[in-house]
This record gives sequence, structure tokens and C-alpha cells, in this order.
Amino acid sequence: MEHAPLAARMRPRVLDEFWGQSHILAPGRLLRRAIEADQLSSLIFYGPPGTGKTTLARIIANTTHAKFISINAVLAGVKEIRDAIEQAKQSLALSQRKCVLFVDEVHRFNKSQQDALLPWVENGTLTLIGATTENPFFEVNKALLSRSRVFQLKSLSKTDLRAIAYQALTDEERGYGLLSINIDSDAMEHLLNVANGDARALLNALELAVSTSEPNEEGLIHIDLEVAEESIQQRAVLYDKEGDAHFDTISAFIKSVRGSDPDAALYWLARMVLAGESPNFIFRRLLILACEDIGLADPHAVAVVNACAQAFDRIGLPEGRYHLAHATLYLATAPKSNSAMAFFDALAVVEKEKNDEVPNHLKDASRDKNELGHGKGYLYPHAYRDHWVAQQYLPDSLQGRFFYMPSKQGYEEKIFDQVIRSREQQLAVYDEAQTGESIFEKVEETWIKRSFDNAAQRANIIRDEVFNLAKIAENDRVLDINTGSGLLSWEALRSLKTGSLSCVFEKEDAMQAFTALRAQSEELMQPHCFVASEGFARFFAEKFKAAHPFDLVIGRNFIPKASDAKPTLNALNTALAEGGRIVLVQALAREQAKIYAFAQNTRLAPKLLNAWREAEDLIRERMYAEASDEACITNAARELGLNIAVQRLELQAQLFISQQLFRRWFQKTHNTEKRSYIELLEDELGSEDCDAIVSWAQINLRSKQLAWPSQHMIVYLTRPLDSL
Repeated sequence: MEHAPLAARMRPRVLDEFWGQSHILAPGRLLRRAIEADQLSSLIFYGPPGTGKTTLARIIANTTHAKFISINAVLAGVKEIRDAIEQAKQSLALSQRKCVLFVDEVHRFNKSQQDALLPWVENGTLTLIGATTENPFFEVNKALLSRSRVFQLKSLSKTDLRAIAYQALTDEERGYGLLSINIDSDAMEHLLNVANGDARALLNALELAVSTSEPNEEGLIHIDLEVAEESIQQRAVLYDKEGDAHFDTISAFIKSVRGSDPDAALYWLARMVLAGESPNFIFRRLLILACEDIGLADPHAVAVVNACAQAFDRIGLPEGRYHLAHATLYLATAPKSNSAMAFFDALAVVEKEKNDEVPNHLKDASRDKNELGHGKGYLYPHAYRDHWVAQQYLPDSLQGRFFYMPSKQGYEEKIFDQVIRSREQQLAVYDEAQTGESIFEKVEETWIKRSFDNAAQRANIIRDEVFNLAKIAENDRVLDINTGSGLLSWEALRSLKTGSLSCVFEKEDAMQAFTALRAQSEELMQPHCFVASEGFARFFAEKFKAAHPFDLVIGRNFIPKASDAKPTLNALNTALAEGGRIVLVQALAREQAKIYAFAQNTRLAPKLLNAWREAEDLIRERMYAEASDEACITNAARELGLNIAVQRLELQAQLFISQQLFRRWFQKTHNTEKRSYIELLEDELGSEDCDAIVSWAQINLRSKQLAWPSQHMIVYLTRPLDSL
């Protein structure tokens, strides 16, 4: 044993020596109770290498009174399985001892080998303990799996690894407790990081570091960072082309490309290439994404990827990695549209609904034109202006239905109006009634819900309105207050040539995220960034005092309370240069959409509707009593002698009342600090009226798509010249 590797010597012998996996082995957990009571059913341990699967099996072998047989599926064949079964039968027959069969790498057994074990596990002759690094729900026989309990082991935390390393360094019997060893903190940290949750990798590296380091004159073995780096030179890539890591990594790669994050896409691509993933597999997934997630937003995307794939076939590795990167970057930066998924809506209609007859004028006229009149009435588009004419193309029962919704990205933006207007004209040529089915019926199950998530579009409208008023000059000194994600800052930077930009953030982490993104854009000027953690008014008063450094101040949603309006505007006023202007956009919290408004013109009792309206208005008045609105900002500006012009802006959105949102509104939380909408209503109306409202909402609101406008005001402020 003394000549065995350190990882083998330090293998835990009892549960109290076992580190990690507290989610299944902590005192009181099912597996620990079963091991301690020697009452085991068939088990499968599933997890990455070095997490203790084989060790757990050996601990069970040390504690069970049953006969313990161990085989490795890589080396074992039918003969070994038969021998194990025969030993188990004899043990049960001769001494009434059950038999525990441990199969390491159980996923290596083929189907027939796994089937051979099944009847003996079934009748209790064998208790199976399998260990696998692969997902057992894919790799293990379903019948065998149903008779076993699966326990997933997780990669060890740094805390667990540190404890294992300390145990190895101090154990006098099995480890290095008799040696004098000093490991620098950065060296230990490196070993822990690169071990990547694998105890075996850590102990192997530690053993190599100790065994290759000569003690000094005092007998001390010193392990510094250089020795640690030599002992464990590279993090092992946890990647199996047929395992979970394969599917998880390609999933992260595709989602990064779909999410238009070229940095993340390149990172996951590098992970796959380094692990030896097939480039053909990667190109295959990119070709799918080019149509699934980009489509007509950039019709060239599929051609670019296909050309890169063909070029790779001619060039191969390593130079072919340029073509992998080229295709990845093109797709990651291309405009996105999933409108091609409309096909699957059409497919669902074909599968679920009856197949209507082809309209007569669309039928093939070459065979039955004279006898049956097929094709009669067909209008030939090329005979008309613009090579288009409105006529029926869908079956009669599907008039008024549509599947394709072009996005407003890239090329599709150019055809959006054309498609919509053509569709309107198509419908206008028919006298028959519409089918009446809204496109938002069953909206949870249809792709089109995603097309109406226009939060980014609304933000762009706000940005454009601000800069239409601001009329930014290329040499302006600009201040963006409450910068947040930088919606206004980025637009300002694009306009400034010789000017400057200052950004003020409410929180430190927001500023760090902004500056990190800015650092990647070398062509942009570098703005000055500040954090106003104690409030904007105080920040301006202390930072700029009576200076007038800014030609333009822009900002959004930074005056949440009416009491803040005057001191904040005064602080901005003192920071404004001669002839400067202030453009602010503020969401009007008091004027957001009202839930009771959706019950108007419905069958809800008028008395109840009036009571509901009064109650919600009262609740909103209390909630937003201190909220800043148009009146308080206007009054504050006039008191300070500022010229003010206010422009109202209503932005349209679609709100889907999901099950989650419905519960948040209409289900009681019994939480005094965070009460639901219906609980607030109940204080005003009583439980009987609220029960009636909930019943109405279940029918009329849940799983519906509703128009949900938001109200904003854009404030344009200037200071008279003689006030400076």
C-alpha cells in the first residue's frame, strides 16, 4: 500500500472520511442511512471523474455484511458476469448472504450484457451498484434503471478539495504527515483551481509536486507556484463527444450565437475545438441556426456558413479554424429572426385540423379544366401591376389566419410593410366573415408571442425622441445621469467627435459592467464615469458645485420622488453651461395601465366594476403619492426660473398574462411585506367582491395577450441667458 499512488492511499475508508456530496451523504440523508443500516437497494452513482463514485462503492464493501463482488465493465465480458451471478447464487444458497455486485463504468456494458443482469437484480439475488460518468437515463437499460435508485455526484467544491489536500498533507499513516511541507497560498490556489472539482487530479498533482521537490537543509519541502504549475500544467477538458458535456457545450455555443454574443460564442467554440469536437458537427449546427434563428433577417447567412463549411473540407485543420471562427462571428453578429418557425405553426394546423379542399381556382387546370372547371377564376399575377394581385390562396376555413410574421431586423424590415399590406388586401377581397380566432389564441404554445416582445423597440423609440430634442453637436460636453445600461450614452458617443461624455451611475456594479463593455470598443471615446451612491442631488452639489461644465444633460427615470425634483433640477441647473439644455425622459408611474380597464364593456356587473375602479385608483394614489409626475417637475422647473416644455409619449406593448403573472396578481401571498394585487383590493372591497373579480379574471385575462401601453414624458429644459 505504501507504494500505491497518493490518490489510492488516501481513498476514504468510512463515510466520516468522505468529503463532498453532502446533498446525498449528510447525516439523515437517505443514502447515508441506507449504508449505515446495511439496507441497500440497487444503486447507480452518476457524476464526473474524481467525485467519489468508486470510493463510495468501496465504503459500502467495508460496511456491508453481504458478499461484495467488483468488476469493471471495460474489462469484463459475459464470462465475468456469469461468474458473478453464480457466486451470488451460491452465497445465497449456502450462507443466506446477499451479494452486492459493483460494476464500474456500467454504461460500457452493451444492452445484452445489461439484460443478463436484469432477472437476478429483479429476484434479489444481486444488489447492483453501478458507477458511470455518463447520464444513466440515456446509457443504462430502462428496465435496469427502473429497478435502481440514481444518485448524482457533483464536482467537488474548492472547500472540499482544500480539506482533502490538508488531509493528505497531515495524515502520518497514508499521506505526508511525517514530512515537513510548506505550500505557498498561490500554489495551493492554483492546484485547487486547475483540479476542477476532481479529487484524484488534485492528489496526483500534489504527489508529483512533493516527490519532485528536494527538501532544503532543514528538511523542508517548499512548493511554490512554479512547482504547482509544472505539476498540473493544464486543466483537463471535461468533454465527451457522446456525453453530457458534449450536449451542454454545443447548447451554450448555439445559445450564445443566437443571443448575438460573439465573445461567448468564440469561447464555447474554442472549448469544442480544443476537446476535439468534429468540425462537421459544428458546421451542421451553424447551418441549422442560419435558418432557424437568422432566416430572412439576413438571407446570406446560410450561404456564408455553407461556403465556410466547403472551404473547411478543402483546407482542413489547423487553418480551417479560421472558417469555423468566420462562420461563428458572422452568425453571432447578424440580425436575428425566427420567423421561419411559422412553418411549424402551419404544420400543426395540417396535423390537427381537417384538411380542407384546395380552392377551385388553385387546382391543376391541365387535367380537369374542361370537365370539372379546375383552375377557373385563377388570376395570373404577372398580368397585373407589380406582378401581384389579391386573391384567395388559403382554404376557405383558414381565411383570416396567418403564420408568417416578418421581424423588423435586417432584410425582413424591408419587406415587413409589403407583407402586412399584401395580407390586408388579400383579406379585403372576401365578403365572408373572418374565422374569429385571434393570433394570440394558445399564445403560450406559439412562436408568435416572441415576435411581440418589443421592449428593445420601445427603448429605441425613447432614445430617438431624446436625441431629436437634444440636437447633440459633435463638440458638446454631455452628461448622462442615471446611465444604467447606457441606452443614451452609446448614442451620445456615436455623435461626439471632439466633445466629451460623463456618466453617472446609481450603483458601482452598473458602472463596472458599463466600463467593461466600453473597454472592448477602442474606437469610442472614453467617457468619465462616476457613482452617485448617496443620491443624485447630493452628488451634483458636491461634485460640480457652481461649475458649469456641461452643454447637454440627458437622463431617464432618475427622479422617483416628487421631493427630489427641485433639488435635483437645481443641481443640474448649476452644472449647465451658458446656452445649455437638459432633456429628460421619465416614466409616469401613476399613469400606467389599469387592470380594471380590461373589464370595461364586459358582462361584469356595473356596480362591481365601479367599486373595483374606485378601489384600484385609491390603491394607486397611495402607492404613488410621492411619485414624481409632470406637475411636480413642471412646478420645480418654474420655481428655479427654467424654461420647460413637456412632450407626452405613449408606448404600446403587448403583455401576455401568463400563469405566473396571473398568480402574482390574483393569488394571495399571505406576506405582509409583499402583498399581491388581489390582497390590496380585498382591503377595500371585501372577499366576496374579490372572489367575483378573480372568477372573472380567470376567464377573461389568464393566458391572454393584452395591449399594455406605458406613459412617459420628455422634458426639455433651458435656462434664460440672464440667469447665469
